Amino acid sequence: MGETGYALITVAASIAALLGLILRVRMPAFLALLLVSAGFGIVYGMSPGVIIRSIQSGMGGTLGFVAVVVGLGAMLGALLEASGGVRALSGGMLKAFGERRAPLAMGFVGFVVAIPVFLDVALIILAPVLYGLSRRTGRPLVAFAIPLLAGLAVSHAFIPPTPGPIAVADILGADLGLVIAFGALTGLPAMLIAGPLFARWLERRAEFQVAAPEEEDAAEEGVGFPAALGVVLLPLALILIGTLVDALGKAGLIVLPERVAGFIVFAGHPFIALMLACLLAWFVFGRLRGVAPNALTEAMVKALEPAGVVVLITGAGGAFKQILVDSEAGAALAATLTATGMSPLLFGFAVAAIIRVAQGSATVAMLTAAGIAAPVAEIAGLSAGGAALMVMAIASGATVLSHVNDSGFWLVSRYLRLTEAQTLRSWTVTSTLVGLVGLAMTLLLSLFV
Repeated sequence: MGETGYALITVAASIAALLGLILRVRMPAFLALLLVSAGFGIVYGMSPGVIIRSIQSGMGGTLGFVAVVVGLGAMLGALLEASGGVRALSGGMLKAFGERRAPLAMGFVGFVVAIPVFLDVALIILAPVLYGLSRRTGRPLVAFAIPLLAGLAVSHAFIPPTPGPIAVADILGADLGLVIAFGALTGLPAMLIAGPLFARWLERRAEFQVAAPEEEDAAEEGVGFPAALGVVLLPLALILIGTLVDALGKAGLIVLPERVAGFIVFAGHPFIALMLACLLAWFVFGRLRGVAPNALTEAMVKALEPAGVVVLITGAGGAFKQILVDSEAGAALAATLTATGMSPLLFGFAVAAIIRVAQGSATVAMLTAAGIAAPVAEIAGLSAGGAALMVMAIASGATVLSHVNDSGFWLVSRYLRLTEAQTLRSWTVTSTLVGLVGLAMTLLLSLFV
C-alpha cells in the first residue's frame, strides 16, 4: 500500500473513531478530538515528541485568535440580551416591514440577531415575538418561525463573530472581511428561499396549522431599535472597512496617509472592532438607557461559561488540523483529491455534511472539516477569495440535515409545538435548504473570484 492509500485509510479511520467516541461513547467533543489527534499521530508513525508539539502548536495557534473573538462576541451578545436589545431589534424590524410582510421581517431579524447571539439563545428570547405574531394574525407559528430559524441558521454558520466561521477562517487562513462579505452574499439568498418562501408553502398544509400557546406577550422594554442595530453593525462595518482599506491600499487603488490607513486597519481588526462594540454597548445600554451595571456585568460573565466550551472545542479542532499538517497525511490526501479533479469547495462541503449528519453539532462539523480541508486548500493554492469561499462551502455542509442528534432540533420542536415527524418535515428541510442554497451561491461566486 502506498503512502497516499495509507494516509486516506488513516484519515478515514480517524474520522470514524471521532464520530464513534462522540456518538456511541458520549465522550465530550473536546476530549474526543484530542484523543483522536494523538491516536492519529501514533498510528501514522509520528514520534511522541512531535505529536505533543503539534497538538500544542495547533491548540495555541487557534486559540490565540479564536478565544479573544469568541469571548468578546459572547459578551456583546449578552449585553444585547440583558438590555432588551434583541427584542428591540425584532420589534423595529417588524415595524419597518409591517405585519403583512412579518415573515420576511422575521427572516431579517434572525439574520441580524444571530450575528452576536447564539442560535439557541436567540430562539428562546424571540419565542414570545413569534407567539404574539401568530395570535395577532391568526396564522400558524411556522409562518413566522421558519423564516426566523432560517435567518438564525444562516448567521450562525456563515457570519462572524459566531464561533464556527471565525474558527474555520482562522484554520484556513481566510480574510475575515471577505468571509463576512461572502457570508452575506451566500446567506441572504439561502435565508429567503429556506425561510419566507418555504414557510409560505408550509403554512398551507393542514398538519402545520399549529397556533401559539395562550399567554400574554412579554413587555417590550429596554433599549431602542437604532441603538441595538448600531451595536450589532459597528463591528461588522469596522472589519469590512479595514479589509477594504488594506486590500485597496496594497493594490494601489487608494492612497491614504500611512498613519490614517494604519489606524483604520487597526480599528478593523476583529479584536478591536468587537472591543469597541462592547464598550459602545456598555455605555449606551448602561449610562444612556439606565440598565444597571451589575445586570450587564453578570450577563457578560455568565456568557463566558458556554463560550469557554466552544473555545476549547475550537482549539482541539486546531490541534487535529495541525496533526494532519505535520504528519503530511493532509498533503497526501490533498494530492489525491487534486489528481481526481474534485473541486476543493465540493470536498469541504461533503466532509462537513457527513460529519454534521453523523454527530449533530454544526460547530464541531465545521471545525473538523476545516482541519481536514486545510491541506487541500493549501495544495490547491486558493486565492484570498477562494479561501473565504472554502469557509462558505464548509459552513453550507455543516448546516444541512439537522435531525434528532442536534440539540437545536429538539429546541425547535418544543417551542413550535411540533412532533418529531413535523420537525423533520419543517426545520430539517429548512436547514438543508440553507446548506444547499449556500453551496450553490458559493459555487456561483467562485466563477468570479
